Amino acid sequence: MSDKCNSENIGAESDVCTQTKVDVEVPKESVDFKVIYNKNKYDVNFLLDGTVGQLKQHLQDIIGVPQSMQKVMIKGLAKDERTLRELGVIKGAKVMVVGSKLDDVLAVSTPSKQDLQDEKAAAASKEPFCKQKQHRKVLDKGVPDDVMPGIKNSKDSLPPYPLSGMLNKSGGKVRLTFKMEQDQVWIGTKERTDKIPMNTIKGVVSEPIEGHEEYHIMGIQLGPTEASRYWVYWVPAQYVDAIKDAILGKWQYF
Repeated sequence: MSDKCNSENIGAESDVCTQTKVDVEVPKESVDFKVIYNKNKYDVNFLLDGTVGQLKQHLQDIIGVPQSMQKVMIKGLAKDERTLRELGVIKGAKVMVVGSKLDDVLAVSTPSKQDLQDEKAAAASKEPFCKQKQHRKVLDKGVPDDVMPGIKNSKDSLPPYPLSGMLNKSGGKVRLTFKMEQDQVWIGTKERTDKIPMNTIKGVVSEPIEGHEEYHIMGIQLGPTEASRYWVYWVPAQYVDAIKDAILGKWQYF
């Protein structure tokens, strides 16, 4: 009777006999390769069966570019769901990454110490944006020649083309392109185009420009504090609500 694993013993005892198999974890295979970003090279070791999306998350702290703002190039633009193995990444391979650091985007609109002091004083006195010293420097140049027509007391949907002819904090021309299918807003200047994921934007504020109420000053908060607002001047009033809806969703009004 010592052999309990025979044809007559079915049930609990046979289960004991069949549960002798031990799961052996197979070591996960990784690969060493180089990541090239902004002319700098980084040695990276990552799982071959890891996805591009997971790689972006890994690279976020290494290259200082938010995961959502990275583009990984492996024989062309690599989709987030593809694995390194599928894309043919081998030892010593070179992987290109492009994308703007949040600090670079904010640098275009970074306020000076004096601007911050002026803004703090204005906030304390509830002074309208258009009367604040930091904004007067741009507004005093007048309405841009190629600004889009503004319509007071009107609410229109976003047009199928970029909003252009506006100005940024430095007085340079800026355009806003809303890529709803990608959940991005593109902030374009003569020098660059920054593609900002809308879900990273913390807030949007706006006020009409006194004497030109058909246009607004708008602050798009790209970072954690109000100091990280990207200011846009001469935004056509009829598109202000549509811009806020697109970036923040209609829930912001309730």
